[in-house]
Amino acid sequence: MSTHVFLGPTLPAAEAATILPAEYHPPVSLGDVYRSVRRGARRILVVDGYFERVPAVWHKEILFALAEGVSVYGCSSMGALRAAELHPYGMVGIGEVFRAYRDGELEDDDDVAVAHGPAEAGFRRLSEAMVDIRYTLGQAQDGAVASPSTCAWLARTAKASFYPDRHWGTLLREAGRAGLPDGELAALRDLVRHTAPSVKRQDAIEALTRLATDTGSGDTGSGDTGSGDTGSGPGPRFAFEVTDSWRRLEQTEAPERPLDE
Repeated sequence: MSTHVFLGPTLPAAEAATILPAEYHPPVSLGDVYRSVRRGARRILVVDGYFERVPAVWHKEILFALAEGVSVYGCSSMGALRAAELHPYGMVGIGEVFRAYRDGELEDDDDVAVAHGPAEAGFRRLSEAMVDIRYTLGQAQDGAVASPSTCAWLARTAKASFYPDRHWGTLLREAGRAGLPDGELAALRDLVRHTAPSVKRQDAIEALTRLATDTGSGDTGSGDTGSGDTGSGPGPRFAFEVTDSWRRLEQTEAPERPLDE
């Protein structure tokens, strides 16, 4: 297929495929975007991406894709980060997480980071993203489930912890030991258990839906639509420079190498 999607813990690929028929791959890492372009991709959506122990996708790969006329979209997680950095060059950012990074409301990469299981386990999420914790607390406050002071305490405590250690169970237990109101914590526990609010998931569904309804291929650009994303424009406004590092990537990340290797 000419549409490639890099997806992991944000949304199950099987569910995503019911929205957008595409070629689905695990979270993006170094070389994957380059190889997708060489294999004929005309649209690329980056949702999730590897980092830390696996080399992250290069900005240069995305610039290469844009220079080749490929439409590149990003949302939710690694995609939102790269889109916030590269939307002036034509990458299309979609959703609230992208908007927050683009506008400087978010700055830290760890706000979207989660620990997750391997592909065999469906990339099962093993921790909560800070953006989703804040999103849930915002819903709880708006719905009078928890007071502003309780939500602020929980947000501060979650942010102070290392990203793989962010779990609702641990967070609510700490809140109980700190003497926060039992009724509010119980209501929050029910909200998390039964509703599981997630802005990352919401953004991914929005992006998939947009690509499913937009059959055009020339959708790169940086014209701000004012709706939390970056929309169509005249295409990339830069000259792609071939560097020694880029030549090494071309030599080592051959298109024949499987994308899910």
